[in-house]
Amino acid sequence: QVHFVESGGALVQAGGSLRLSCAASGRTFDRSAMGWFRQTPGKEREFVASISWGGGNKDYADSVKGRFTISRDNAKNTVSLQMSSLNPDDTAVYYCNAVIDRRAVYDFWGQGTQVTVSS
Repeated sequence: QVHFVESGGALVQAGGSLRLSCAASGRTFDRSAMGWFRQTPGKEREFVASISWGGGNKDYADSVKGRFTISRDNAKNTVSLQMSSLNPDDTAVYYCNAVIDRRAVYDFWGQGTQVTVSS
């Protein structure tokens, strides 16, 4: 059985920073690339960033490139997203999942963590 538990979301001012964390259980972490997605009301969930099992390959959506950094700790089954220079367009609920080609592997999600950026 696989579970994702996201945390770290908050209300921040534009220009601020946040660090999100995702704890994954079950076979999710077994040699899987992991990633972050985000969703705002009325829009489809979109890809944000991913990281390969070994951490050597990272991929970012153009909208966050240079501002967000993804990392993982395989010993702890966690994946993190360091976000800086936040702007109101980053406001969303953020989720993690295993990733292949910028798409989520599993069709179920954790509760997500809310990030709200005020202008």
